[in-house]
Parts: sequence; structure tokens; C-alpha cells
Amino acid sequence: MNPNPQSGREISYSRNVFLPITNLCRNSCSYCGFRRDPNDGAWFMSPEEVLELAERAKAAGCSEALLTLGERPEVHAEAREKLEKFRYENTVDYLKSLCERTLELGLLPHTNAGLLSERELQRLRRFNASMGLMLECATELPVHRNSPGKNPKLRLEVIEVAGKLRIPFTTGLLIGVGESPEDRAHSLLAIRELHERYDHIQEVIIQPFVPKPNTPMTNCAGPSETELLATVAMARSLMPEMNIQVPPNLLGVVQREGYGFKKAVEAVLLAGANDFGGISSLTPDFINPEDPWPSVAELRAAIERVGFVPRERLPIYPRYAKDERFMSREVRKRVLELADEDGYRAG
Repeated sequence: MNPNPQSGREISYSRNVFLPITNLCRNSCSYCGFRRDPNDGAWFMSPEEVLELAERAKAAGCSEALLTLGERPEVHAEAREKLEKFRYENTVDYLKSLCERTLELGLLPHTNAGLLSERELQRLRRFNASMGLMLECATELPVHRNSPGKNPKLRLEVIEVAGKLRIPFTTGLLIGVGESPEDRAHSLLAIRELHERYDHIQEVIIQPFVPKPNTPMTNCAGPSETELLATVAMARSLMPEMNIQVPPNLLGVVQREGYGFKKAVEAVLLAGANDFGGISSLTPDFINPEDPWPSVAELRAAIERVGFVPRERLPIYPRYAKDERFMSREVRKRVLELADEDGYRAG
């Protein structure tokens, strides 16, 4: 099977900087190790901290600025106080400013801020090359009982609105948190239906749950190798033309079955994945800090070992990078500077 829907044997990835704006969040998912309470290791990055890191990323050759944060942090007084100190009325105002300034530096922002209204998505679209919201599961699960923002219906509504606004969008599944194989199929079909209507979903991530210390699911096992590979294969079967991503730092589920990193890469590629997402030489994966990124050289070598061709992309995928309907004027200017004639990263 040819796992790549776009260009033969090419497997993509991007080079990014991870900007964890804040880990304050209104949700409290049973598996999350990122979220913190105000008096328990919470942070809220200042504009100076964000832009200093973005400048380092630009100098290091990154193209993507990944802005990730807890959903609706303003439910906490501490977040409201920080925003007031920074002279912003709300989180979206702050994000819009950060994205604009990051774009001016020459990086392409990709924001994942949880549930957003149509107006908020529209405002952020102007300075984001792409945006994202993990569906996780289209079925309500016990792990989300304390997380109003993880309501599947609300998440699907946001993904649909992003389609109406022509925002190149990332979504995906979190597997191993209590869902059944039927739930996974239902979730993939829901994503496929929205993409068929709006043609805006640029990638579907299949992300395995990894137990985190000091969470209610610390002692729960993650999905098996068979579950991960079967879900990747299911996604490829249901969406033959879609970009299917597996985060390369989360391949431990395959490696624990006796494979090394290179064999794990081979396994997910042959199952149908064709993208490994953003990796960073500057910052850890703050969502999964126990799982370090491979280096670009390690990832490329693993891809080549299987007989595929690694290609560095931008946070906006090639087909959308060549379609001005999916970009604002400001984003398009940067994309033209960074992309080659195929829509991948130039150079």
C-alpha cells in the first residue's frame, strides 16, 4: 500500500517551536499532565518570553510556531490578572497579538486553543497559517466528565465552523482512554463527513494515550501496538486521500513491543501514516514532556530506511499552501517566502 496520498513515496514533517502559552485550563481530563491549578505549577508566558523563543526558533530554521494552551484560562483569576498586566482584555486578544508578531518575525503560527467561537476563529485566522482542535473521540467518555470543553458535539461544531471559514485544520483521535474500536470508527467517520463538506482538514492525528505521573490515569496502560497500528490503518482505509499523522515521540507503544525507533517508524508507515508532525530542537513536547522528540536527522534516517523520501513541510500543508482561498493576505505573504514550488518548505 502507498501510504502517501499526495506525492508517491514522500513522508512529511515540520520543524517547530512549541510555545505553551499557559497551562491554566477550565477542563480537568483524567489523563492530562499538562494542566495545572493556579497554586500548583501553573504558568502564563509573557509577550517577551514568547517572542524571545520565537526569535530563537527563526534563527534555528524553524517555520512553525505552535501556540498551545489550556482552554478558557480566564476562568481562573490568576489568568485574568496576567492578561490585565499584559494589557489585554481576554486570551483571544492576546493570542491574536502574539500570532501577528510571530508572523512578522517570519514564522507561521499554528494555534490550538480549545473551543472557540466563530468570531474568535475568524480573528485568529488572519494571522495563523493553520489551526487545530483534537476531536479525541466523538463519543462522550468518563475521562471527560470534568471537562466541559471536551463535549464531542461542541468540538465537532468548532471543526465545522473552521471549515466554513476556510481554515486549514488539524484534528484527530486520542486512543486508549476508554473508547472502543467502534468509537474510533465513529470518530473518523465524523471527521471524514466534515472534510467532505468543507475540504479543510489537512491532517488527522492518531495519538496514543501515554500515562502521566500524578493524574487519575497514572496506573492505566496505554494502547497496544496492535490498537495503534489498526487505528492508523482504519484511518487510511476510511480516508485514502487524507494526511495521517502519528507523533514520532509517542512511538513508545510500538517500541515497547520489541521494536527500536526505526522499526517503529516502519510499522506506522506501512500501516498508512504519511506524516510525523512538528518536531523541535529547541523545546520539548510540553504535553508529553517524558517523551523527547527524535532529532530531524534520526527521523529522516528512519524514513529513508523504509524506502520513503522525507520532506519538510510548513504548518500549512502543500495543497493549502498553493490555494490562496485558505490564507489571509498576511499569511500568504509569509508562505510565498517559505514554500517551494510544490508547497513544501523551500531549501
